[in-house]
Amino acid sequence: MEKLLLTEPGRKRLTEELDLLKTTERPAIIKAIAEARAHGDLKENAEYHSAKEKQGFIERRIKELEGVLAHGEVFAADADSAGGKVLFGCRVTIKDDDGNKRNFRLVSKYETDTAAGMIAITSPLGKALVGKSVGDIAEVKAPAGTVEYEIVAVDYPAS
Repeated sequence: MEKLLLTEPGRKRLTEELDLLKTTERPAIIKAIAEARAHGDLKENAEYHSAKEKQGFIERRIKELEGVLAHGEVFAADADSAGGKVLFGCRVTIKDDDGNKRNFRLVSKYETDTAAGMIAITSPLGKALVGKSVGDIAEVKAPAGTVEYEIVAVDYPAS
């Protein structure tokens, strides 16, 4: 895995998730598997199979998070170095043709949380915004056609 960019809040959230998985979720699922085994025949034991499936998910997520955190590098653009352009980690306010405004922070795919306004820099909208400045128009190809957004504001949070 190559180096990947993370925001400081994203790194913190991923670290907390990894800690929770290792200290709480993993021991709980090991206990659940042991209890399901005690019920006898494993071929028809739905609790056992469910617990083993969950264990696989937890172990895969732990490995993924360990890889991301091992190769992740915290990056924070500042207004001086960014030159007013939309870059990784910045907050951007856009306006559609109807005048509706939306705020986003451009983050890595591992930090994406659309409900919290965090979109992946690799998403179609993220790609369209990168390198643009206030007043520029970003065009996003959507299934219904091309949608245009005007960049209204760009902010570079410290974390």
